[in-house]
Amino acid sequence: MRQSFSVEVTNTFSGEANYSWVRRYEVKAKSFRGAINAVSRREGYRFRKDWDDGEMARYNAIGACVCCFVSL
Repeated sequence: MRQSFSVEVTNTFSGEANYSWVRRYEVKAKSFRGAINAVSRREGYRFRKDWDDGEMARYNAIGACVCCFVSL
Protein backbone atom coordinates (compact mmCIF):
# COMPACT_ATOMS: atom_id res chain seq x y z
CA MET A 1 0.00 0.00 0.00
CA ARG A 2 1.36 3.38 -0.99
CA GLN A 3 1.48 6.17 1.58
CA SER A 4 1.98 9.90 1.26
CA PHE A 5 5.37 11.16 2.50
CA SER A 6 6.45 14.77 3.07
CA VAL A 7 10.02 15.45 2.01
CA GLU A 8 12.09 18.58 2.70
CA VAL A 9 15.41 19.05 0.92
CA THR A 10 17.70 21.77 2.33
CA ASN A 11 21.33 22.78 2.63
CA THR A 12 23.57 22.09 5.62
CA PHE A 13 26.13 24.12 7.54
CA SER A 14 28.57 22.24 9.80
CA GLY A 15 26.41 19.16 9.35
CA GLU A 16 23.22 20.80 10.65
CA ALA A 17 20.19 21.65 8.49
CA ASN A 18 20.50 25.34 7.58
CA TYR A 19 17.25 26.13 5.69
CA SER A 20 18.72 29.06 3.78
CA TRP A 21 16.83 27.37 0.94
CA VAL A 22 14.36 24.52 1.03
CA ARG A 23 12.36 22.49 -1.50
CA ARG A 24 9.31 20.55 -0.34
CA TYR A 25 7.73 17.54 -2.01
CA GLU A 26 4.72 15.29 -1.40
CA VAL A 27 5.58 11.81 -2.62
CA LYS A 28 3.51 8.62 -2.79
CA ALA A 29 5.63 5.56 -2.00
CA LYS A 30 5.59 2.25 -0.14
CA SER A 31 8.47 3.13 2.23
CA PHE A 32 10.87 5.85 3.34
CA ARG A 33 13.43 4.45 0.90
CA GLY A 34 10.92 4.57 -1.95
CA ALA A 35 10.17 8.21 -1.14
CA ILE A 36 13.86 9.14 -1.04
CA ASN A 37 14.47 7.34 -4.33
CA ALA A 38 11.73 9.40 -6.00
CA VAL A 39 13.19 12.66 -4.65
CA SER A 40 16.71 11.54 -5.55
CA ARG A 41 15.67 11.20 -9.20
CA ARG A 42 14.18 14.72 -9.15
CA GLU A 43 17.06 16.39 -7.27
CA GLY A 44 19.99 14.55 -8.85
CA TYR A 45 21.63 13.64 -5.51
CA ARG A 46 22.37 10.22 -4.03
CA PHE A 47 21.30 10.03 -0.39
CA ARG A 48 22.50 7.94 2.56
CA LYS A 49 20.39 7.47 5.70
CA ASP A 50 21.69 9.37 8.76
CA TRP A 51 18.96 8.46 11.27
CA ASP A 52 15.43 7.15 11.47
CA ASP A 53 13.00 7.30 14.41
CA GLY A 54 10.11 5.48 12.72
CA GLU A 55 8.08 8.59 11.84
CA MET A 56 10.84 10.75 10.36
CA ALA A 57 14.17 9.99 8.72
CA ARG A 58 17.13 12.17 7.75
CA TYR A 59 19.17 11.43 4.65
CA ASN A 60 22.43 13.18 3.71
CA ALA A 61 23.46 13.75 0.11
CA ILE A 62 26.71 12.03 -0.82
CA GLY A 63 29.35 14.59 -1.79
CA ALA A 64 27.20 17.67 -1.18
CA CYS A 65 26.14 19.89 1.74
CA VAL A 66 22.51 18.88 1.36
CA CYS A 67 20.18 16.82 3.53
CA CYS A 68 16.55 15.84 3.40
CA PHE A 69 13.92 14.92 5.93
CA VAL A 70 11.24 12.36 5.10
CA SER A 71 8.15 12.09 7.29
CA LEU A 72 4.82 10.28 7.16
